[in-house]
Amino acid sequence: MKKDLSKFLDFKPYKPAKGEEYMSAKQVGHFKKILIEWKDLLIQEADKTVEHMKNDSTKLSDPNDAATQEEEFRLELRTRDRERKLILKIDQALQRVDDGLYGYCEDTGEPIGIKRLEARPIATLCIEAQERHERLEKTQID
Repeated sequence: MKKDLSKFLDFKPYKPAKGEEYMSAKQVGHFKKILIEWKDLLIQEADKTVEHMKNDSTKLSDPNDAATQEEEFRLELRTRDRERKLILKIDQALQRVDDGLYGYCEDTGEPIGIKRLEARPIATLCIEAQERHERLEKTQID
């Protein structure tokens, strides 16, 4: 679900008022709402998958049909596993909201930025720290 979240969730980009403090109560509320709605959407998708698998898990006599169904289920389960991990990250972000740490870089303590958080509400690093982290990761792989 790397697509633009605003297409899946009903939210408008946040426009801070002139002089508004970063991560004001209004901003935190905006992001908390996004995180909760995103989590709810992922849980609904998981529930749909369970229902789909229950209803469509009939024994197919044709081996090709059975293999196709098995592959569909495998792909769905892999997607749901990624989403399960995403739900954990959303829960961690909600914990940061509760702790008053949401919106600030774990490495530098600097603001992550409203636009970045709207694109990736579970972000824990500002862009500069993320780029540093990715460069370091790349050099360790090479």
